[in-house]
Amino acid sequence: IVKNPPDKADDMGPPGYIGCPGPQAGYPVPLAGYASPGPAGFPVQHQPAASHPGEPTQVSWMPPPLPPANCPPGLEYLTQIDQLLIHQQMELLEVLTGFETRNRYEIKNSLGQRVYFASEDTDCCTRNCWGPARPFAMRILDNLGREVMTLERPLRCACCCCPCCLQEIEIQAPPGVPVGYVTQIWHPCLPKFTVQNERREDVLRISGPCVACSCCADVHFEVKSLDDKYVVGKISKHWTGLVRELFTDADNFGIQFPLDLDVKMKAVMLGACFLIFHTVTEGSYMLRRSSGFSG
Repeated sequence: IVKNPPDKADDMGPPGYIGCPGPQAGYPVPLAGYASPGPAGFPVQHQPAASHPGEPTQVSWMPPPLPPANCPPGLEYLTQIDQLLIHQQMELLEVLTGFETRNRYEIKNSLGQRVYFASEDTDCCTRNCWGPARPFAMRILDNLGREVMTLERPLRCACCCCPCCLQEIEIQAPPGVPVGYVTQIWHPCLPKFTVQNERREDVLRISGPCVACSCCADVHFEVKSLDDKYVVGKISKHWTGLVRELFTDADNFGIQFPLDLDVKMKAVMLGACFLIFHTVTEGSYMLRRSSGFSG
């Protein structure tokens, strides 16, 4: 008796699944369970997502493009975009009590589709004792809740009078594999940073205004070439309204970079945004709160 062969649909898995590609040269094996995207052009509006605290189970995620060669797993989302929007989630406990809670962020593209979700990994004592100067690890998660990037910032002095202990952040993609660094350049008045690759070679520079807190207006940090002749992008803090600016530290940021910029440098730019947020803008909010101007 010849049995009928099994239906191929039983072996193919869920619709759109085409199997996991082999590991790419120069990078470790992709994260366990990391699935390949569906066929090119497949209109995905809602993808399964891990439930983060306070989130709905169905959210609009950016459809994952096909990963190019030598792209760290999870960074293929960045290959097709030239800007990111970062929205910090407002915590009610922090608004009512001033008690510093873990920061959480939605990272979206220009269409409003969520690309990543970021969550700060710190303990209560560190957040409330060290304030904006605190060390942290920022976990960047994809649509399935898998960590595709880790941003690690060590404890540094936030005072511009200490040129020997400047701010720094390391960007890892995937976690444990450094792809770049952002380091602060000492300046008595202006916030300045250097963007470096995984070999600690300078690639870009970032410079901001003397006063990083502007009333009723956006604050822009320009991303320039090493010789400061060309502006290749910018990191902006968007004005969120008087009440929100005074009583919370929940900010909105935007990052713009060239579409053809190396995908690793795009990830480093994301790390630069979080470093600037904690070093400059959140520090100004803590100063207002300690002076009694807010809360």
